Amino acid sequence: MTLRAYRRFFVVAWQFLPLLVAFARDRRRFLVFGTARDVSSEQRRQRAQTLLDSLLTLGPTFIKLGQLLSTRPDVLPPEYIGELTQLQDRVPPAPWPDAKDVIEEELGPLEDAYDNFDTESISGASLGQVYVAEYDDETVAVKVRRPGIESLVRTDLRVIKFSLPLLMPFVDQAQAFSLETLADEFSTVIRQEMDYHREATMLREIQENFTDDTDILIPSVVDERSTGRILTMEYVGGTKISEVDDIDALGVDRTQLAKTLQEVYLQMIVIDGVFHADPHPGNLAVKPDGTLVFYDFGMSGRVDSFVQNRIVDFYIAIANQDIDGILDALIEMGTLSPEADRQVMANVMELAIADARGEDIEQYRVQQIVGQVEDTIYEFPLRLPPNLALVLRVATVVEGVCVTLDPNFDFIAVATEFLREQGYLQASARQFVEERVDEVDQAVRSSIRLPPKLEQTLDRVDRDSLVVQAELNDPDGVFDRLAKRLVLGMGLTVGLLSTVLLYIADDALGALVVAAISCVIGVLLYRSFRKRRGIRARPQFTRQSMRQQREDESGMNSDSSISLSRED
Repeated sequence: MTLRAYRRFFVVAWQFLPLLVAFARDRRRFLVFGTARDVSSEQRRQRAQTLLDSLLTLGPTFIKLGQLLSTRPDVLPPEYIGELTQLQDRVPPAPWPDAKDVIEEELGPLEDAYDNFDTESISGASLGQVYVAEYDDETVAVKVRRPGIESLVRTDLRVIKFSLPLLMPFVDQAQAFSLETLADEFSTVIRQEMDYHREATMLREIQENFTDDTDILIPSVVDERSTGRILTMEYVGGTKISEVDDIDALGVDRTQLAKTLQEVYLQMIVIDGVFHADPHPGNLAVKPDGTLVFYDFGMSGRVDSFVQNRIVDFYIAIANQDIDGILDALIEMGTLSPEADRQVMANVMELAIADARGEDIEQYRVQQIVGQVEDTIYEFPLRLPPNLALVLRVATVVEGVCVTLDPNFDFIAVATEFLREQGYLQASARQFVEERVDEVDQAVRSSIRLPPKLEQTLDRVDRDSLVVQAELNDPDGVFDRLAKRLVLGMGLTVGLLSTVLLYIADDALGALVVAAISCVIGVLLYRSFRKRRGIRARPQFTRQSMRQQREDESGMNSDSSISLSRED
């Protein structure tokens, strides 16, 4: 790392040191020894507030990191998610003189570049800010990259890369996997978001895909006033999509608006393969006629055909309530470990589907499933591969927006109807029939080939010439751990007996040396049975359920009930 990066590393470390110490004490009360501590929901919330303050203090890069973390329930518990969602509204704009310098470096004198320019920004983000101007007698929105952000981001990315190995001892295996993918995702996303050439390209491509759709509006790019650091677009006003009272005053059907929003994202992800990946309420607006407006395409992504097909399989399995199909789709996408306990995960998925459908769920059933999950929390098998992280971000944030518009919105029904209209359900039914016919054909062929092979095998048994070879597969190293424990146990036993015999023989020095060695062996044996502890996060499925959990938490503490749950 450079000298600047080293200085920045110590600034970052100082900000996060109290949290790291707290997490270390959760594993061992006195840092190097002691039992684990139980952390209450209120304590996690206080720590989340500390983390929020630290991210704001560290500036734009870490604010963007916090925004990304707010959509990753596989990394942080719900208390942290709830606090970090505040970051989208707490980014102060850069001083106007600095922003003006960026514009004039790219486009020349401001008076020549635009007919008129309002120096008060209408929107501030972690990497850029937006102004309103006049160009060729048209009102335009001008997005300006934050001054000096490039070097700061490069430095902070080095710091994050250097710091990641130091964080691993504080988290569990599942969260360690997610942290690594998050770091890779963040590095890619933040570099792409700073490239306004790329944003303009993605905006045009998505706009072309919805040319004939009158229900949505995507602003056009003004090419002659756009560069890698400046993006000038058509200005489109509207009511923020989360302002439900104002939307009602316009007479817009909020349920239909939510349906349009979900269908647009299904088309982007499942059909087009290119999508707007930042659908928080600040980037969505509604015109008086009900048209849905999209802003800010800095965070956008692509989906390859393999992932598209698996997502379709996933939605079809949900529509059919085919739990095995859901699990198979998750495994094929790399989101679920193949070694997962299918029965536990099946119960979890049943609960998630019931929650998504708004069905009443018995509290004892929730507690039963939570208990099953907590029994395996340190090896919890849900993962987020990098190619799916943005897709999940879209799904969770869109869900939150749709529920804000209509608390009774049925995601599964809308997705099922969309897939049916696109012909996916019919294709799935035909594929199912073709697969069953193929299975019957293979079964008939096998029944014809089986008798001769069976007769040959029985003849070999009769001649005592049948040899059976077996190979033991132990990918998790279970037998290695057992062997290590046996050796350590035997060593400890021998050491203790030797200590006693040497003590009886009045060889105090020898007894002391052997006793010390036995203590070391005992510690190693004890540690081999210890499970790793770190930030404990329960699985979450819907952001709405997560909010409901927080709202109901105070009333449920008396009977220790826990509810399962899942915006930038």
